[in-house]
Amino acid sequence: MVDSKALIQATLDAGMGFFHAPPSYTGQPSSADKRAQPALVPIRSLGPRHRERIAQHLLALNEQDRYLRFGYAAQEPQIRAYTDNLDFNRDEIYGIYNRQLTLIAVAHLAFSGDPKCQNCAEFGVSVLAESRGKGYGTELFDRAITHARNEGVDLMFIHALSENAAMLKIAQNAGAIVERDGSESEAYLKLPPATLDTRVTEAVEDRFAEVDFQLKLQAKRFWEFLGSVQEIRRGVREGRHKSAE
Repeated sequence: MVDSKALIQATLDAGMGFFHAPPSYTGQPSSADKRAQPALVPIRSLGPRHRERIAQHLLALNEQDRYLRFGYAAQEPQIRAYTDNLDFNRDEIYGIYNRQLTLIAVAHLAFSGDPKCQNCAEFGVSVLAESRGKGYGTELFDRAITHARNEGVDLMFIHALSENAAMLKIAQNAGAIVERDGSESEAYLKLPPATLDTRVTEAVEDRFAEVDFQLKLQAKRFWEFLGSVQEIRRGVREGRHKSAE
């Protein structure tokens, strides 16, 4: 669960780090980029207005990654259909943003519509290749578990290709039972009931993610404005040189 002191410190560190020049502005890694990833990863709940960002994230996956995420090498029409049909009223979609406000990881917690399995939910996740190895998939899985418990879900399952070792490892590390059937596997994880701790944790994590996003948004606007000012100054200098000639 969330350590409040660690949360406050992570928020302060994030606020300070966002206003270091990003690599795209200076051409060099900033001190914030060189630091280790924070202990707390801000995970934001996504809504209907984020459909295009989700689509762009999925389209940025290579063919193999799309194959592992969807069970087939999904092309743009299939990905567009998937994002267009996301039910944000029923399901929960989570995302992790980088400093340029690109979605580097997205998770889909889909609640069962089957009356016989009302307390079940399915989890799926994708992480951009350049952002792997940082535990984002596990962080999203843990976040989804917290929400699922608070919504009364008692069985979480993952349907994945047997070759999707990373996804199955996340499930196994959480204590899920994995059943393999040739090229496909099913992982089942029994969830305990919600507690006051899980409800408070979800509320705190939601707030932390929103503050983090707003800081990133302000920092991005600041660097874009500064970049435009430098472009104007560069144009003025070039104009003076031409006049002098």
